[in-house]
Amino acid sequence: MNQELLEKCKNADLLKEVAKGKEVVWINENLEKTEDAMAKINITMADIDDAEARLARFAPFLMKKFPETIPTNGLIESPLTYIPNMQKKLEEHYDTKIPGKMFLKQDSHLAISGSVKARGGIYEVLKHAEDLALEHGMLKKDDDYSVFASDEFKEFFSKFKIQVGSTGNLGMSIGIMSAALGFHVIVHMSADAKQWKKDLLRQRGAEVVEYADDYSKAVEVGRKNSDADPNSYFVDDENSVTLFLGYAVAAKRIVKQFAEKNIIVDAEHPLFVYIPCGVGGAPGGVAFGFKKLFGDNVHVFFTEPTQAPCMLVGMASGLQNKVCVKDFGLSGLTHADGLAVGRPSGFVGGVMEHLLSGEMSLEDYHIYDLMRDLVATEDIFIEPSACASFWGPIMLKDEKVQAYIKKMGLEDKMANATHIPWATGGSLVPQDIREEYMHTHLK
Repeated sequence: MNQELLEKCKNADLLKEVAKGKEVVWINENLEKTEDAMAKINITMADIDDAEARLARFAPFLMKKFPETIPTNGLIESPLTYIPNMQKKLEEHYDTKIPGKMFLKQDSHLAISGSVKARGGIYEVLKHAEDLALEHGMLKKDDDYSVFASDEFKEFFSKFKIQVGSTGNLGMSIGIMSAALGFHVIVHMSADAKQWKKDLLRQRGAEVVEYADDYSKAVEVGRKNSDADPNSYFVDDENSVTLFLGYAVAAKRIVKQFAEKNIIVDAEHPLFVYIPCGVGGAPGGVAFGFKKLFGDNVHVFFTEPTQAPCMLVGMASGLQNKVCVKDFGLSGLTHADGLAVGRPSGFVGGVMEHLLSGEMSLEDYHIYDLMRDLVATEDIFIEPSACASFWGPIMLKDEKVQAYIKKMGLEDKMANATHIPWATGGSLVPQDIREEYMHTHLK
């Protein structure tokens, strides 16, 4: 651990606990009124509307190429599921009280690539495909976008490459969609990436390059290789506004689901959203969309593993992407493969600086226990890393979170609260791997 660095950091006492691999809760002292925070960010509601409209234009193509999207008219969207039995189980198992109602946002079951990355990753590939087609005179915006499924378009896109660095799920969404359009797609995968994800990508036509190193190395080499090829496009999970906007559309979509389930979000009915965090792109985009729509009435918390809490150390130290978990003596290794990231996105950290309510870290053994609890109580399977989302509502009992609730004037409103753990992935996990996960006990 870099002692000199640690002493210079904000929240040094908290970061000393982080450096010991301890579970911590960090509340963001830089949180501002949403309106004030948004005034410093040059991403607007019009940008989110533009992303939503682009996804709607591609709906005919998605229905043609991926029939599983037909029931949702070509929208890649997931269920919002009431989970009272899991809520009760968490209260019993972790000796806590979770006032209000709990719903699971099942991005674990998004069509095509089975994870939250289907939002941002697929959106960025579609936007790039649209840009190329428009630029080369093959398309007008009022055309029927099912033409993207034609042999002519597939042959056109075969002249171009798309590359990405990934621990798994982003690579899956980029790889599956890029290959379906006809691109030569190269996914640079870190040592943490699961073998079944690499196998599935190769089956779908993607080229997979494997690294013995971590996520940062896969991204570094992927970016360098892509930059050297004028016909190659690099999807940058750390800095992409396009990815970010694809994720942000989630908040607009959930408004309809809230109406269907009679969920009210206002000053008397607070909303708490808990999202597992790796480099930060997906949780940051989702959080931004929620804050844009629901303002001060939504409270977003990220959850991360104790050995790879990159966004937590970046934001708590105030140093954002200038530090990585190894600076604090942590390994960066975790069973939560999608969260195995050592250095956070500086772009996302900057956007979240005045919007994020806080973060919680948890030891790896919890994710398997929580996965089994969800299967037992609600008969829903999500991958272990996605189960980190449940650590948020469990940690409502923490004195720092209780102080936050009091400071926000929510003490007498928590009975009306809605809690949404965000299930980030899982539906494509093969049955034999599920069985393996179900029998994994770390403690």
